[in-house]
Amino acid sequence: MNSPHAPAPALPLYRRHRLRSAARAATVAALLLGTAGEARCYTGLDGNGAHYALAVPVRWNGSLVVHAHGGPDLGDASDPARSTEDLERWAVMVEEGYAWAGSSYRRGGYGTRMAAADTESVRRVFLDRFGKPERTYVHGQSWGGNVAAKVAETYGTEPGAYDGVLLTNGVLGGGSRGYDYRVDLRVVYQYYCGNHPRPTEQRYPLWQGLRPGSTMTSAGLSARLRECTGFDAEPAERTALQQRNLDDILAVTGIPERSLESHLRFATFTFRDIVSTRLGGRNPFSNRGVRYAGSHDDRALNAGVERFSADPAARRDLSWDSDLTGRVSLPVLTLHAIEDPTAFVEHESAYRATLRGAGREHRLVQTFTRESEHSGLSSAEYANSIAALDRWARTGRKPTPRSVAASCAAFDRSRGTGCFYDPAFRPSPYASRVLPRPGGLAWPAMTAEQERAWGRIDGVGIAP
Repeated sequence: MNSPHAPAPALPLYRRHRLRSAARAATVAALLLGTAGEARCYTGLDGNGAHYALAVPVRWNGSLVVHAHGGPDLGDASDPARSTEDLERWAVMVEEGYAWAGSSYRRGGYGTRMAAADTESVRRVFLDRFGKPERTYVHGQSWGGNVAAKVAETYGTEPGAYDGVLLTNGVLGGGSRGYDYRVDLRVVYQYYCGNHPRPTEQRYPLWQGLRPGSTMTSAGLSARLRECTGFDAEPAERTALQQRNLDDILAVTGIPERSLESHLRFATFTFRDIVSTRLGGRNPFSNRGVRYAGSHDDRALNAGVERFSADPAARRDLSWDSDLTGRVSLPVLTLHAIEDPTAFVEHESAYRATLRGAGREHRLVQTFTRESEHSGLSSAEYANSIAALDRWARTGRKPTPRSVAASCAAFDRSRGTGCFYDPAFRPSPYASRVLPRPGGLAWPAMTAEQERAWGRIDGVGIAP
């Protein structure tokens, strides 16, 4: 067996793709210069058609971080740039001595189990090249947190495959409930703005996000949002109607103003991908029975907003693909910004309730920081988090939020990016932020028994 601390000879398939991507790999390697020294970087294509990036520090500590990227990005093919961009973005882990393996996934678009399978695939690619690491940790941020949690439940029971899970700013409510606030945004926006679609345009049910075949672009959507709300203008430059529309939309949905555009993009283009491309045009979303509040006229809003109910089979398929059972057998450490404007911190409450419902809450430690970003947290905190998870896996001694916070200062001395932990913080219940649908208060959203039963149904889930 190859030594886990030295690069193995490249296999022919990997060598072929590494040479094609030599310039990209060299660029990434040049960026990975720090406390761990230079890293050897490799890119390639796995058997599923997913591009990947690997990095092994010259002073490798013997452990591997397998990374699940967020999104989902949209597009038909695997994007070779995504895995190298994420390697650059989380270079701190390589600088701390951990090897890295990240997949771009075999295609764009939604598919949590697909992404989890490709994440597991890149772990196996690493093993084929470099042998078995001493420890292996799976990390996911944003939607990648959902993917990484799915990896832990699906592949984490294999002896020796994974030793721990790190979830940062994760979308942990799953697909069947995790996007309900974007369902609400889609219908509330249309009630006030009436331009998505316009009265002169072809009508379609709003649960589609956007009708199939539409040529609307992100810029076109932004123009409509601007027309209705003046969202990117100074308040003094908005009309009275724009300001009232903006105030009502934000108050009813609870979405921060600075992330309103990105959430509406998701509720438009990603919803179209989920419904039209992955579920064959079936509707997995519902807002029946939801009472909207906080506007200047709630009675009129609730009387006029579009209502719809989910197709039970479509909702089952989305749930089977993306919901979590909580049946995890590994140590799980989470890190979440309290003011995350994209994956609300209340996702952590949903995840804790999911593990509690499965009797696995003892495997979870959650940490929170007084930050307000979604895509990037303090490098010192990332370095501290992977080190805390590593100690837990190696020693069996479970950390506490307070002990994790206390250990961050040692990393910040070299990183200088700050430690912003709030060990006393506890998020409110998920239903306090996202209006629950009837029957949507119990967790997990998908039990292990449902997962087994649904898994026996031919064609269940999201189209691969």
